[in-house]
Amino acid sequence: MLAQFYTAIIESILTSSITVWFAGATVRDRLRLQRVVRAAEKVMGCRLPSIQDLYISRTRRCAGRITADPSHPGHGLFSPLPSGRRLRSIRTKTSRYTNSFFPSAIRLLNTK
Repeated sequence: MLAQFYTAIIESILTSSITVWFAGATVRDRLRLQRVVRAAEKVMGCRLPSIQDLYISRTRRCAGRITADPSHPGHGLFSPLPSGRRLRSIRTKTSRYTNSFFPSAIRLLNTK
């Protein structure tokens, strides 16, 4: 029952829009969020997925949906290289854009 409560309430709050904000979060912010997860693990007495694992799984799922839907506005940003194994990385000039969803999702998908 505690695991269902954690998944339904706490995890959904911690990970709301995680695909958007996690890549731009500072290390300090990430550690603070992970501390909440560790505290919940101690209360429940079982292992829970880390914030990093949740980010990876949700970003891959979201990027997979975008690449599968040609009508999505961001579909063209996920263009494969001629080899077909990796995606073309997006050149950015600012760290703000580098840490946004599309460049970070492409980096994540290229590191499979």
